[in-house]
Amino acid sequence: MKRIMVSGRSGSGKTVALRALEDQGFYCVDNIPIKLIPALLDQIDEHYPGLAIGVDARNISHTVEEFDRLIEQIDKSEHTFNVIFIDANDATLLKRFSETRRRHPMTSEGLSLSEAIQQEKVRLEPVTRYAQLVIDTTSKSPHELCEVIVKRVLGENSSHLSLLFESFGFKNGAPNDADFVFDARCLPNPYWDESLRPYTGKDNQIIKFLEAQPTAQEFYWQLKIFLQTWIPRFEQDNRNYLTVAIGCTGGQHRSVYIAERLATNFKSLYPNTQIRHREMK
Repeated sequence: MKRIMVSGRSGSGKTVALRALEDQGFYCVDNIPIKLIPALLDQIDEHYPGLAIGVDARNISHTVEEFDRLIEQIDKSEHTFNVIFIDANDATLLKRFSETRRRHPMTSEGLSLSEAIQQEKVRLEPVTRYAQLVIDTTSKSPHELCEVIVKRVLGENSSHLSLLFESFGFKNGAPNDADFVFDARCLPNPYWDESLRPYTGKDNQIIKFLEAQPTAQEFYWQLKIFLQTWIPRFEQDNRNYLTVAIGCTGGQHRSVYIAERLATNFKSLYPNTQIRHREMK
């Protein structure tokens, strides 16, 4: 049985993630008191495909040390948890609360909305230390978050590391939820050839252009060797999710090409390898 702890700041999408898991047959419990989690683990029926527990700042507002002890206790038992932390930037959280006119759970403590968002981040710091997967929903819709949860958490083969290669454009900012970020802007840019500009790194025209560039081939080769060396070390450390982000200026040509090649290479080693091109909607 998969056991997942889902946490995150209010408005980031934690409830959406729990609903996505519930739709997949998981037994989901939100905002359960910390002290009751061990008892729940012992009682849950094994016929469920998984158990998902929602933990927010209210759970650990006065029990930070107790949370640390809980994780240590779980790690020593047969009940292994994957911890997923969902977040978004402050401006996005403020906007979401303003649009929905929802009340932030911590404003009851006499805090303004902005102060509550900041204080919640501080209180959830113990959870972020244990997170194996961090998902930034700043630019994600609820539907996209559900898709990420199903693909990354459930995967096609739970016995392998879930590996995601993501291309992006630095002009729109680097992804906050990546474990590795590599910069491909040093490579020759097909954008400056007007005949190549309309294509992407998935098209033969761009592939042929970059395959003819020695620096592009050296960049790919060295990244492949680096990842082949270090990804197994993360597996040994019981990591279940790893995101590798490749960026170029616009996220259309060089980063897409490198991400596609790396994903193809690692797919044979890690069956649950996915690819995402952030700027190619």
